Amino acid sequence: MITRPAFLPSARPLTALLTLAALVGGGALAQTGGILPLVSVGEKWPQAQETYVIRVSPQDAGKPLGLEVYSPTFNLADYVDGRRGEGYFGDELYKKNEPFESIFTLTGPGGTVVERRFSANRQHTWESLFAGGVPAGTYTLKVTSKGDGKNSFALRVAAPFGLDTSDFSVNARDTSNVPLLAARLTIPAEWVGKTVALLNYDMDGAQEAESWVEQPGGKRVNLSTSENGKSATDRFTVTPELVGEWKVYIRVLPTTKQYSNAVRYSFRLGEQPIPARVGGFTPPENVKIANQLLVDVVDPQGRPIPGASYTLVGDTVVRPTLPPGYVPVSSAIVEGTGNLVSPTEVRYQPGYNKVRFVARAPEGQLAVDAVAIYGDQRIPLPGIPFEVAGRTLTTPATLPLAPGDYPVKPTLIPGSTVTPPVPGRVSDAGTGRVTIEYRVQTDLTLVTAPDVLNACDVTQLTATAKTDFPYRLPGRLKLNLPAGWTSDYPLELPGDFSSSVPLRLKVPVRVCRSDTAEAVLDPTDLRTTGQARVRNPSGANVTRAVQGGARATLGKNVEVSAQGYAVTLTFTVDSTLENVRLFDPLPAGGGTPAVRGPLSVQGPSLAGVSPRADGDTVILTRVIPGTYTITYALLTDLPADRAVTAPDLDW
Repeated sequence: MITRPAFLPSARPLTALLTLAALVGGGALAQTGGILPLVSVGEKWPQAQETYVIRVSPQDAGKPLGLEVYSPTFNLADYVDGRRGEGYFGDELYKKNEPFESIFTLTGPGGTVVERRFSANRQHTWESLFAGGVPAGTYTLKVTSKGDGKNSFALRVAAPFGLDTSDFSVNARDTSNVPLLAARLTIPAEWVGKTVALLNYDMDGAQEAESWVEQPGGKRVNLSTSENGKSATDRFTVTPELVGEWKVYIRVLPTTKQYSNAVRYSFRLGEQPIPARVGGFTPPENVKIANQLLVDVVDPQGRPIPGASYTLVGDTVVRPTLPPGYVPVSSAIVEGTGNLVSPTEVRYQPGYNKVRFVARAPEGQLAVDAVAIYGDQRIPLPGIPFEVAGRTLTTPATLPLAPGDYPVKPTLIPGSTVTPPVPGRVSDAGTGRVTIEYRVQTDLTLVTAPDVLNACDVTQLTATAKTDFPYRLPGRLKLNLPAGWTSDYPLELPGDFSSSVPLRLKVPVRVCRSDTAEAVLDPTDLRTTGQARVRNPSGANVTRAVQGGARATLGKNVEVSAQGYAVTLTFTVDSTLENVRLFDPLPAGGGTPAVRGPLSVQGPSLAGVSPRADGDTVILTRVIPGTYTITYALLTDLPADRAVTAPDLDW
């Protein structure tokens, strides 16, 4: 019966790919010898073990590996008493009274994936070594035999994976004297000028077999034939004409004295091994897989878990390999027989088995809320946007997340400061909590108008609490009057205020002595003061203090002059400020509109004051701590008691 190998992917650039397969199709090199097996020699062989590499890229992680072997056992009926049996595959035992064993071991980044030991029997079987997926990484399959003999076998893996090696052994066996394709070698253009070496070992001389390479264009170049226990090397300097695919063939000659011949091939570029691709086969017809184990590792919804796989312990125990943090849920034997030891272990009887492990992804919750820190109060703030784990939500919110630390990015709110909170920590089945704290900023002003009056005359104190914070804040304004100041009106006012609505307390006060009143805003305990002088001609003043910021006072004095009135504004500040606005309304009424004369300023020499008038506002470009005196002439026909207006300030 003629059997043909499975089709293998083409070679990749810059990598020599060696493909063991039968040569199929018509022509002079028609193949009738079946599969050219790999072979593991137990004794007297330069390679103690055959080694093959499987590379799993990140995008292929978790895909079924499908690692299968044909005839891993030693078939005692293959070669008996110097005669080969029906279906001969190349197994030979030279000391038939001694045991023979082959060990197949697959290891990866996490250690041993599977190890199977095969001894002797009287049939060729098709075994599944490892069908499941594995994480990304490099995996090594090693085949070692113990005993005086050789064990022929064939390997394959599922697409897109391959078996690569630089040194390997094959078992040439055929009585039809036809060529067998031993290797495909791709020579890239980058190798021009370099030397490629083809080595063969133990071909047993020219009477046993011949080997040659078919280079691009169909040119045949015979290779040296190694003698018994010796190596032969052929070197080629790569020219542009040699770029492409080389095919290496071996043919057993009619003069052979052997049913099969183990030959080792090695490929080198200079002194460096060339990775070669081997394996791939179509099993003979009517051959069933023996001891096949199919393992599913799924979530509670039945979906495969990315990156999950399984580990075999001996020939009867299987355990799941879960991604970090995954929690086992259950195990089940879907087909076959065995025992469920735990959610992470199943014992099964050899044969066809299908096992399912269920695990859940680790998941917890993160709860996020926001508060306004206002004095000694913590006011909940619903509906505040924030970002976490690539999502935008509003407070309060609770979202499911895998365990880990998650930074929470708050949005800015006018009239407040916020510091990004410590990342929320989520644990499996636990709830982490993050509170975004907004520290509210408020300012308080106290206006005394007029601030110069006759003894026991009445002035008006106006305390105003302001903020740029857009949400309503509860507050209480209080006035503390010194001795000699009295009022028949309430000195406290509770209420709410925000960026759109200030909180303002106006109180008429009788002033019988020069002194200072105080305004207090609870619950922040923000304080500011306002002065009044008795028996001064006339005037007004205002003091403004900003929470966490600057404090400034502005006094205004109006005196009669030859052209009308001389106005003096005295401004004192304790911090450097930009674009200070002094609100100094011109008096209204009279026969002609009031006119402000040119501004004159005195103050610290290093300040960039540059005063200018803009309607009722005097703008100071830049001030530094100190006292500034601004004077101008006020032209109006109003009497003195109507010429005084209350000032204000802002920055």
